[in-house]
Formats: sequence, structure tokens, C-alpha cells
Amino acid sequence: MTVAPRGRAGARLEDLARLRRARDRMDREFARPLTVGDLARDAAMSTGHFARSFTRAYAESPYRYLMTRRVERAMALLRAGAAVTETATAVGYGSLGTFATRFTELVGEPPGAYARRWRRATLDLDPCVARLVTRPVRNREARAGRPA
Repeated sequence: MTVAPRGRAGARLEDLARLRRARDRMDREFARPLTVGDLARDAAMSTGHFARSFTRAYAESPYRYLMTRRVERAMALLRAGAAVTETATAVGYGSLGTFATRFTELVGEPPGAYARRWRRATLDLDPCVARLVTRPVRNREARAGRPA
């Protein structure tokens, strides 16, 4: 017989399990219109508590996490040769302009330019290596990591 954890530590573990389920849902259903309120309700938390707890646990807000997952999926589709418009729709964006803006924020270049550069640059790379070196990095983080 297992005993449920009690006290503050037990509550923290339960919260982490709920947050992990929400994160897994974002990974699975990234193309659906998910809101922080929906995710919080599923996690049985208030919206504010959910957003703060998620940010503390995963070092980025639920919204940013979802946008990053969508852009990662978009990058994979563009590498596979999909058109930019098809890609935007497939990853859950209703607006091509919003997709291009978010993609550019994370990747540092527009989706069309990324697709062209990818085709030229990775012809000889193993797909596993190519995926690793093309993972999106937020522009602010990329600038912070550069030597002065």
C-alpha cells in the first residue's frame, strides 16, 4: 500500500505532476487553440497560480513554452519542404503574419529565409545533428550568450 505524501512537500509534488501533465498536453496538442485558463482549469489551479508555478518549474511562461513548441514543429515542417502557409496552419496559427513574427522572434529570421538557408546548409549533415544545431534560441538569450 502506498501512502500519499503529506504537507508542503507533498503538495509541491502534486503541483509538479499537474504541471507536467499540462506541459505534456501542450506538447501533444500544440496546434489546438490552448489558453492558459484552459490549462489551469485542467490542472485544478487558478490561472495566476498555474502561470507562476509553471514559470518557476520550467523557466518560461506557459505561453512562451507553447509558442516555442509550435515554432520547433514549424522548423521541422519547413526542413521537410512544407510551404510557409501550410506550416503556419499546421502548427496552429490562424494568421500568417503572427506566425512569421513569432518565428522570427525565436529563430532570428523569417520562415521563408530559414527554409532556404536550411536547404543549402544541411545537405551533408546527419538529420540528428541538423536538428540539434537548428533548435530555436530566443534572440535575447542568444545575444546574452555572445562574448562582448
